[in-house]
Amino acid sequence: MRKPIWVGWFCFVALACGLSAACQAQAISPVVVVDHGPNAPEQLPKPYVILVSLDGFRYDYARRYHAKNLLDLAAQGASAPEGMIPAYPSITFPNHYTLITGLYPEHHGIVANNFFDPVRKEVYDSRDPKSVTDGTWYGGTPLWVLAEQQGMRSASFFWVGSEAAIQGTRPTYYLRFDDKFPNQKRVQQVLAWLELPPPERPHFITLYFSDTDHAGHQYGPDSPQVADAVHELDDEIGRLATGLKGLHLPVDLIVVADHGMAKVEDGPIALDRFGLNTGGFETIVGLSLYPKSEADAQTAYQALRGKSDKFLVYRRAEVPAALHFDRNPRAGDPIILATGPYFIRVSADAQRPQAIPAGAHGYDPNRVPEMRALFVAVGPDIRPGAVVPPFENVNLYPLIAKILGLDITDLKTGPIDGKLGVLGGILQAPHE
Repeated sequence: MRKPIWVGWFCFVALACGLSAACQAQAISPVVVVDHGPNAPEQLPKPYVILVSLDGFRYDYARRYHAKNLLDLAAQGASAPEGMIPAYPSITFPNHYTLITGLYPEHHGIVANNFFDPVRKEVYDSRDPKSVTDGTWYGGTPLWVLAEQQGMRSASFFWVGSEAAIQGTRPTYYLRFDDKFPNQKRVQQVLAWLELPPPERPHFITLYFSDTDHAGHQYGPDSPQVADAVHELDDEIGRLATGLKGLHLPVDLIVVADHGMAKVEDGPIALDRFGLNTGGFETIVGLSLYPKSEADAQTAYQALRGKSDKFLVYRRAEVPAALHFDRNPRAGDPIILATGPYFIRVSADAQRPQAIPAGAHGYDPNRVPEMRALFVAVGPDIRPGAVVPPFENVNLYPLIAKILGLDITDLKTGPIDGKLGVLGGILQAPHE
């Protein structure tokens, strides 16, 4: 990988003068350009895919809050009316990275937003630039890495892992995460990327918005504030769809969420009040417990087992197979599993009381269906009117790779967990 080059905003005026002029444009928020060279000749005629994430956008929000643009796109293309099933735990970092790698969190290694690695003796912190930009934390082959390895240019307007050199590779175009970056300008940048000359134009683009997640946590999924956030993001999707029509390019637009949102019931529930001795752990990160020894792990398990109907406790190796969360030591041991949308914490700290969110996620989607996420896809490669039942989000990766004509048969990181057959039927020419 060649040395990254910091450049300014790719504005439309600059694009009219070519890429070199865009590199000199006044910065609004810097785009990083990594010189991978132009698209390989065999990639030039292939379609384009934009993968959009609306963080915390529950599967039923579009219908419930009358998100006109999303509903129109669903009618024109494919949708999952009962939602896409997130991987466990149904939280932001694990699921964004699952969407982009086709692997369950225990296989790609990003098992939570924040976690401890007992081998490295280090904490991964989603708020720490040192963690998020260190490619050694991330397993699997993200779609942008796959594309770049095969001579196809990619771009990321925010996504988990996009700032890190994973397998030594970053997207050709990416930005450092800035949640205050205006939504409308995010859409403008994506359209600007697609106006680049064909050799420099990215064929795979990610785009991220967080409004519905923030509103859901603070006010709850049934609030007028969530309705407002849904309408704000629906407007941005409408702007993006309108802009794409004017480009006259073969673009498939896929709009998803990482997880849903549920109204928090009861709480808080403090585990130390049920007999958990926090002194038996090397460290505790959130609800993840990292024991000093096998004996300490078993003691904690016995202390919590059967103590409440609000949670279950498992030794990691005994976590139900359907959750795909029983092998990675980064997950901790034992594992605490809420049985509903309850607010659970390790300790009741009277000196530092923790605010209870109005809405939350992270729960087992099999127990809490409100965890299911949005899925809508539309474009020249998508069959109009296709409706799919709930499906696991690991299956999105092979669908996108198929549309882009990328080979996933011999990944350096091994086979993915997703299967093309799950979503292949929504393609114009179905594939198994």
